Amino acid sequence: MNTQGTLKATSLGLFETHLKVRNLERAIPFYRDVLGLELGFYSNARGLALFWIGQRGQAMLGLWQVPETEFMTSHFAFTLPLEQMRGVCTALEWQGIAWHNFLNDDSGSLYVHAWMPAVSVYFTDPDGNSLEFLAMLPDPPQLERGLVLWEEWEGLHARGLNTKSSDDSAAQI
Repeated sequence: MNTQGTLKATSLGLFETHLKVRNLERAIPFYRDVLGLELGFYSNARGLALFWIGQRGQAMLGLWQVPETEFMTSHFAFTLPLEQMRGVCTALEWQGIAWHNFLNDDSGSLYVHAWMPAVSVYFTDPDGNSLEFLAMLPDPPQLERGLVLWEEWEGLHARGLNTKSSDDSAAQI
């Protein structure tokens, strides 16, 4: 807190977020077995599952089963190290998960959000919630560029885009 008693945004982090799902028993295997999140708490009576994101105590995702009349899709992003991002589309395909880029243009190419800059890929969970894997890039933001193909961005920064990793772990989600 500063001297005026307000929080400084740079000291804040996001610890927990929640999604509504229609069928918790279907959602749990997706988040646990497909995305590899650790189930931290489950209550059938409450219709609740809590998953650790990253290391225990780092961040948490809650899934709440709700009736169809209360369900609406949501969106949030997981962060990934850049090296894992290079193989994540292949890993999603191996899991049978369809992915798309920000424009959903079926080009098979990912885009950089130049204002951040970050590269991302989008997919959905079994209930249609929009999920995203996002990797920050080491470059300064370039707001004026808008969306840039990842291959083009890497070329602008004198790097080649190698989507094939010699490290098998880079292709894991």
